[in-house]
Amino acid sequence: MKRGQYICLPSYQRGVAPAFALMSFFYLKDRYTEPLALILRVFILGALLVLPIMFIQYAFQTEWHESTLIESFFIVSLSEEFFKWFMFIYVIYHHTEFDAHYDGIVYAVAISLGFATVENILYLFVNGIQYAFTRAIFPVSSHALFGVLMGYYFGKAKMYDLNRRKNIFFAFLFPFLLHGTYNYILKITSVNWSLPLVPFMIILWMMCLQRMKSAAVKTQP
Repeated sequence: MKRGQYICLPSYQRGVAPAFALMSFFYLKDRYTEPLALILRVFILGALLVLPIMFIQYAFQTEWHESTLIESFFIVSLSEEFFKWFMFIYVIYHHTEFDAHYDGIVYAVAISLGFATVENILYLFVNGIQYAFTRAIFPVSSHALFGVLMGYYFGKAKMYDLNRRKNIFFAFLFPFLLHGTYNYILKITSVNWSLPLVPFMIILWMMCLQRMKSAAVKTQP
């Protein structure tokens, strides 16, 4: 028993550490920090999405032998981003603590990182902790960045009446398209995947940092 626990512990720690670091980064950028209890709640809810989404994805992948494009966008990206989007609307959008533009980013990132953390732990448990660094740089951080975009448009929808429905739709559309593109790059470049994926991630980071800055400015009194 002790030996098994020793082996599993590094996978757990390394699976959680990237999410903790990223969540701290996005949280501390908030001018008015959000309640940690609520952030933890949505993080856990995001984590609980993993098993039902994995079941849905497995069912579609087993029954439908679709193309790489269909799998990347409509089996993986659609299922993951839709459920995170729906969770945000159901739990956070009408919550009294969601009262500033940047708050949307904090809560959407928390949901996304909750999902990414469990997914990451399961991956490292099955495939080994030697992938921990790569997983932190790419899959975990990409989920966080998709959350930034989702939260940015939810923040716009909540704070401004103009184009509210459009911004709620954008909160799903842009993460869905970028997540699908990320998956597609991995599928078609399984050997030299880093060559196109690194520039993609750099552009994604730049895009998200710009929106974070914009939301933070609009949050100021």
